[in-house]
Amino acid sequence: MTTTTASTPTPTRPDPGRGTASASPAPRRPGLLLATVLAAQFMALLDVFIVNVAAPTVRSDLGASGAGLQLVIAGYTITYAVLLVTGARLGGRHGPGRLFLTGLAAFTATSLACGLAATTGQLVTFRLLQGASAALMLPQVLSLIQRTFTGASRARALTLFSAVLASGAAAGQVVGGVLVSADLLGWSWRPVFLVNVPLGLGLLLVAARVVPLDRPAAGERARGLDLPGLSLLGAAVLAFTLPLVLGQEEGWPAWCWALLAGSAALLGLLVAHSVRLARRGGAPLLSPRVLASPGMPLAACLILLVMALNAGVMFALSLHFQGPESLGGLGYGPLSAGLLFLPTAVAFGLASLLWRAVPAAWQHVLVPGGLLLSAGALLAVGLMLRDGGGDAVGPVMLTLFAVNGAGFALAYSPTLTRALGALRPEDAGDGSGVTGTMTQLGMVVGTATVGTLFLNRAEATLSTAEAAWWTLLPLAAASAAAGIAVALLARPASRGR
Repeated sequence: MTTTTASTPTPTRPDPGRGTASASPAPRRPGLLLATVLAAQFMALLDVFIVNVAAPTVRSDLGASGAGLQLVIAGYTITYAVLLVTGARLGGRHGPGRLFLTGLAAFTATSLACGLAATTGQLVTFRLLQGASAALMLPQVLSLIQRTFTGASRARALTLFSAVLASGAAAGQVVGGVLVSADLLGWSWRPVFLVNVPLGLGLLLVAARVVPLDRPAAGERARGLDLPGLSLLGAAVLAFTLPLVLGQEEGWPAWCWALLAGSAALLGLLVAHSVRLARRGGAPLLSPRVLASPGMPLAACLILLVMALNAGVMFALSLHFQGPESLGGLGYGPLSAGLLFLPTAVAFGLASLLWRAVPAAWQHVLVPGGLLLSAGALLAVGLMLRDGGGDAVGPVMLTLFAVNGAGFALAYSPTLTRALGALRPEDAGDGSGVTGTMTQLGMVVGTATVGTLFLNRAEATLSTAEAAWWTLLPLAAASAAAGIAVALLARPASRGR
């Protein structure tokens, strides 16, 4: 993501604690600009998870296999994660406003294509292209915010940005349930994609009037795209994801394990390439200086973990809630299943907005406390689903969903904000690229690993309730272990204050 201005920047008052560059001249309607880009961000984030609740309907309508269903869901996130930093670089070369409009138009067109897909293969292909379109559009949102706002207004805009980022995934479940249950014009699952067409066209009309189309400075346009780094990152992600998605159905042949090992080797090559390129004065896809900055390694790991847990929980529970009762599922319709995630969405969004109100002396406990809250909630939900079946879904479980959503938000939003705020102004773009990539990779990892675990346990036990329990148990353990580790790491820092 870019942070330089279109022309020679004029001196501005420093913005302490914010790793961002000076802003561009304010547009005439900054509030409308912010509303427009955040609406586009929310629309694109919905599509990461909106198909979760529609997954059983897609599976029966198109005859998709378990692996095909995972690729429908994860394909969007794979291309988005791989191309995210490149999309930000293209915004730096051609202007974030221009790339935002281009990405929004492409996203609208590919959403139409997804809604008209006739086979699983077509839907997977269009989802990959939809993710690529999002990678062009979404990096420009933060860049436009950084260029437009300063001081307290920038802090408020970033808080709203974090809230949209945090709540979009859970809200996608609810919106997807409403659209599938409505069965508009008899189109079944297709409206979950087609709804983006009128929304996208409306946003395009507004964005064309309020989004600045100025060109970046010459120095920013000269930054390379690091195509070798892009190739290595793409190959590493695919080598890691495909075995997880296809391994269950293929019986885990040797090539799956070879690809998993190869993904680690490719990641090592990417790091070595990035270090060499940075030493030569180039601009690597993942900046070693950013990755090594204080707090960033821990933040990147935490962001990946939280989003993996969030994605995995939603994918597994969506399948269980709508699974047939003969296999231990609850037999809910798409709307009922989607509405169950409403407490998660509301709590996620509220906690993301309100965590700054916590006194500074207590803010160091937010992240570990959030992880431990989520761990307890996930463990309790797993036990209730295993022992109580459909009778377990009531006020207590909905409260646990809210606790889980708030816990994830407390772990995610402060981590994201602090990771970006601790960077030097010239590193802000690369830093937001790293955190954005970790967010999307977390979703890929969560859908692939947890989805594989859930489908494996469901097949082995012939019960989605047992599968939900054996899925939520390790997720709760991972969240608790991460919370304890963060608390131990934060203790020396808190003593030093």
